[in-house]
Amino acid sequence: MSVPEQLRYSEEHEWVSGLDNEDGIVTVGITQHAADALGEIVFIELQAGEGDTVEAGEPCGEVESTKSVSDIYSPVSGEITAINATVVDEPKVINDDPYGEGWIFKVRVSEEPGDLLDATAYSKLIEES
Repeated sequence: MSVPEQLRYSEEHEWVSGLDNEDGIVTVGITQHAADALGEIVFIELQAGEGDTVEAGEPCGEVESTKSVSDIYSPVSGEITAINATVVDEPKVINDDPYGEGWIFKVRVSEEPGDLLDATAYSKLIEES
């Protein structure tokens, strides 16, 4: 299973890229492990839009698959700067490319995230589950 080294991960199976960006904007999605566990994703809904704020560890949306419905948790705190309209219109993109075209939203981080896992720690977490 793919766990890209350059990303950081939450224990709720979201990923974050761009923590070192000068503009402070990061990209968020759900991991391949989560997408595989969910099965075919058929619907995604975010409770916040561009300009709204999210809090690290708090639910900010839902993803529905043929198997279940799961919350999406924001791995960082800040203001949403973009929503990926492609995954809203075609949620299966998350299954096909969770770390690329399947990103969900972008956030201008307001405080340094403290509890994100690196690829090694996340790999260990999913092996134990």
